[in-house]
Amino acid sequence: MVDIERVSARPVSMTRMFVVHAVITLIPVLIVGLVLAEGYRSEARQRGLSEGRSEAVLVARTAIEPILDAKPLRAALPPGQLADLNRVVTHAITERDVLRLRVRNLSGRVLFSDDGSGFNEVPEDEALDAARGQIVERLTHLNSDSNDEGSAGPESVEVYLPLVVSDQQVGVLEVYLPYAPIQADVTAGLHMLYWSTILGLAALYIALFAISLSVSKGLRRQVKENRFLAEHDALTGLANRALFHTRGVDALRSQAATEGRTVIALLDLDRFKEVNDTLGHHSGDELLGIVATRLTEVVGSDASVARLGGDEFGVILAGAADPEPVLNRIRRALAQEATVSGLPISVDSSIGYVVAPEDGTEMVDLLQRADVAMYLAKFDHAGLCRYDPARDHYDAAKLHLVSQLRHAIDAGQLVLHYQPKATVADGSPRAVEALLRWQHPELGLLYPDAFVPLAEQTDLIDKLTAWVMTRALGEIADMGDAVGDLAVAVNISARNLIRPDFAVQVIGILTASGMPAERLIVEITETALLVDPARAATVLGELAAAGVTVSIDDFGIGQTSLSYLATLPVGELKIDKSFVMDMLANPTHAAIVASVVDLGHNLNLRVVAEGVEDAAVLDRLRATGCDLAQGYHIARPMPGRALGEWLRPKALPSAH
Repeated sequence: MVDIERVSARPVSMTRMFVVHAVITLIPVLIVGLVLAEGYRSEARQRGLSEGRSEAVLVARTAIEPILDAKPLRAALPPGQLADLNRVVTHAITERDVLRLRVRNLSGRVLFSDDGSGFNEVPEDEALDAARGQIVERLTHLNSDSNDEGSAGPESVEVYLPLVVSDQQVGVLEVYLPYAPIQADVTAGLHMLYWSTILGLAALYIALFAISLSVSKGLRRQVKENRFLAEHDALTGLANRALFHTRGVDALRSQAATEGRTVIALLDLDRFKEVNDTLGHHSGDELLGIVATRLTEVVGSDASVARLGGDEFGVILAGAADPEPVLNRIRRALAQEATVSGLPISVDSSIGYVVAPEDGTEMVDLLQRADVAMYLAKFDHAGLCRYDPARDHYDAAKLHLVSQLRHAIDAGQLVLHYQPKATVADGSPRAVEALLRWQHPELGLLYPDAFVPLAEQTDLIDKLTAWVMTRALGEIADMGDAVGDLAVAVNISARNLIRPDFAVQVIGILTASGMPAERLIVEITETALLVDPARAATVLGELAAAGVTVSIDDFGIGQTSLSYLATLPVGELKIDKSFVMDMLANPTHAAIVASVVDLGHNLNLRVVAEGVEDAAVLDRLRATGCDLAQGYHIARPMPGRALGEWLRPKALPSAH
């Protein structure tokens, strides 16, 4: 059998992935670097101008303005001011702090120039702007050999700014500062800033890649684990039902190509429930693990083993000429004693199998037929049974009936009859049980036994139950005062109980009907409780919390553990009619009825006796203290329109 977990592709080298991703990742880093470089040049220019302005202001405030008077400059500066300016400016130029310096009046005319130039020049716009209080700066080249500006001289920052003495603007300073020292300082700072940014981005990308590798590795591991869990049983590690179906399809396809035979077997453990109930679910889980190991050891690597749910397992044998020796070895292996919770335990198994292509070629059909064979093996106490179409009750006629039932729900062919439950003490009605009938257009009136078991094999039972509950609550609500606060009981199946949203659906139907939850009783058989006790407890707990009464139907003929009655939110027990109907002639059954009544009352449960057919049985029930009675002696099931008439005040008939 090919294991779908195997992967043929070579794993990609993590180192290669890192290199490729790093190269791809650095491309945006380089692009960002180019963008930053262009911004760097623009930023450097702006910062250089800003630094130049700051230095020009410093020159004006510390060297020039202290020499001047607090009044606007006139046509010529006093000799003392000129001498002071020459001294200060000569020192600044000698120290290379300043390249050129001029002082202008508020009309823009030059009054002082370190090189004696510019006195006859027309005032520049920048000088006039500075005379109006602005500071103007720009980068330029100052010719070192003449007074003319040009590209040959050193690059400088040319600044025009107001000269202010005692808060009074007195003139304009024109100063040229060497740009090279400013540029060096600015460039060093920006160089470090931008390279740090680029390296930081690169480090960030690499760190993000490393994180993505770690996350990706974790995700791949999680995906692998999820895929395994989706296809395998968490308890035993065997394939689950979905994977078993896939492997079966693959085996059938291979068998068709080689004209071989494929055996599909289903098995479950006899009395497995006793292990769970006696030793606890942890012991049951331990036993299932032992069964899984033994199954795998017996069939070997050429077969596929799966746990399909509960204590049911499946086996696929490809190419087996005679499967019964292998299947019998399985039964013998499982029957050997195993130590569970310190106790020696042995379990028998029932196995049903089919052989393809003789018994079918489609996996769905083969599984259904193997299931039929398994139940026949259990019913016959044979242990091993091959599918026999002559004993398959899932015949075409019944399947056609299911198809018709789907149509009947929407076509209005279903009707409800109601059978009252009355108090044994005084005969007052307390509830009615809604009983489904199918007015078949060809077969006449069909009772539930004819079609409900078939519906329970499909999802149709969900729709059917919803219809019954909706109709019953609606009809009782419509009767209004005629029925008082009479409760209505609706039967639900095991399949309904395993639906996680069943309680929500019931509460929704109650809300839509306007009926209080206290007037709804859900009746469920003991057998249905045992299908999935944990799920049943959850769903019934939700219903009871909403106010719905839970009733155990046909009590006494199933295998309900007394612990269930103590833990489940049960409010009512209905004694199976097989004990009630002959309790007068059968002392054992009479004792059972009396015991169930006592048990129910000790657990604070209401007890209902079904099958009350005559007054003598009713009197005996009254003597036992039974709470309610239901049966033909009380009333036969009747349509809703007749119920109101029957409900007129009455007392139950008595034998005396």
